[in-house]
Amino acid sequence: MFPQPSAPVEGEQMDKPSDSVMTIDELSAYLKIAKSTLYKLAQEGKLPGQKVGRHWRFRKNAVDRWLEQNMPGAAAERGDDADS
Repeated sequence: MFPQPSAPVEGEQMDKPSDSVMTIDELSAYLKIAKSTLYKLAQEGKLPGQKVGRHWRFRKNAVDRWLEQNMPGAAAERGDDADS
């Protein structure tokens, strides 16, 4: 009935919405925190993330909110505008 959205061809990137999803590698680079630390925080439920099969996925907006709530000054260190 309804057309299915086509998946991107291998190697092609999807348009990234403002609430993009990151892998553990991308999150590690973004936060400059070791992957082992991120795995531990996620497994303990301290870092907002979702396990999909064997892989963790993290929404950037949720991680940014978590940073603001748990690490005062973190947004300023990343160069983010605190008013946005």
